[in-house]
Amino acid sequence: MTVKLINKSKHQTPNYETSASAGMDLRANILESITLKPLERTMIKTGLFMALPQGMEAQIRPRSGLAAKHGISVLNAPGTIDADYRGEIGVILVNLSNEDFTVKDGDRIAQMVIAKFEQIQWQEVKVLDETERGTGGFGSTGI
Repeated sequence: MTVKLINKSKHQTPNYETSASAGMDLRANILESITLKPLERTMIKTGLFMALPQGMEAQIRPRSGLAAKHGISVLNAPGTIDADYRGEIGVILVNLSNEDFTVKDGDRIAQMVIAKFEQIQWQEVKVLDETERGTGGFGSTGI
């Protein structure tokens, strides 16, 4: 699939780091470093603009290394970029640690996965099909 992209950042176009990678790293495109205090959140711009085909979305997800080592996550994970959005891609980062974290220009801050989706039509009914699980909620299928 080909996706149109405008890269107004100072950084390389996102790419897949390995042949089996699902996501591409997004980099901060900022003029000055930004320090996030514990539990603080902010929007980090990337300098990227794209036009996804209809029926596709971009999912913005945390980078596992930032989450595990520093407690940094994407606040609305996964964030969704719709196919009809043409603005700059921004990432809402949150610091879930007890220490300040500084984002510098060019830092890899999140990953982006492109995925297909389907829109549905609701069919209102009085009864749903029975299943073995039924209405069993969290933890109902065992450990």
